[in-house]
Amino acid sequence: MIPDLSILQIYVRPGVTDMRKQVNGLSIITEEEMELAPGSGSLFLFCSRDRKLIKCIYWDRNGFCLWQKRLEKGKYPWPYTEVQAREISQEQLKMLLDGIDFWHAHQRLSYEEIA
Repeated sequence: MIPDLSILQIYVRPGVTDMRKQVNGLSIITEEEMELAPGSGSLFLFCSRDRKLIKCIYWDRNGFCLWQKRLEKGKYPWPYTEVQAREISQEQLKMLLDGIDFWHAHQRLSYEEIA
């Protein structure tokens, strides 16, 4: 089943995850460390130490889906701290999978008029 990303919440777990873990281990991390419900229908992303492998879990009506993508060359941009990690959008997920580091992109500046 391919989820409709436009209606999903997408969460990134910062730092390194042991990629030997499968659905059960990743759902425990989601529940205990991220304090989120793995069966909520949200998408949860995890990354390996060398940043060449991403795993994703998602609850689909009657069971978990597990996807992974391994890069043959290059590395994924990945946040290392809770401050950097957050819920990301569908567009940010696409950028992440394309290798674009939106975590370190220029921030929009906003100036206030001083009276």
